[in-house]
Amino acid sequence: MEGNKIPHKMLSLDAFSQWLGIEVISAELGKVKVGLTIRKEMLNSMNKAHGGISYSLADTAFGFAANTHGKYAVSIETSINHIVALNEGDCLTAESVIEKVGNKLGFNIVEVKRGDELVALFKGVVYRTSKDWK
Repeated sequence: MEGNKIPHKMLSLDAFSQWLGIEVISAELGKVKVGLTIRKEMLNSMNKAHGGISYSLADTAFGFAANTHGKYAVSIETSINHIVALNEGDCLTAESVIEKVGNKLGFNIVEVKRGDELVALFKGVVYRTSKDWK
């Protein structure tokens, strides 16, 4: 399967990302951009977006980009830095770029933005299996 089609297939099989309202904005080999709009039910007790929302958006971009090389890739380590508090109605994008891909490991950086403003920075490592996307 072509790498740029894999994120769309993955989203069609991903009930959680669909429930969050995540959409694929762009997809190419080693680079995927996704987006969502923060809804009221995504807010925490301080009336700000729960940290899990930007994390989940970034994690989805990360997973989709890591799989564009055509092999099933699974997360083995991730971290996020939350830079700015987010509000209901904010439109977020997360763009994942593969920094390095080896036979078994891939290293990704994901920038989460509100417009042009960086609001979170996510890093992840994937294990690349031998199973092909079909």
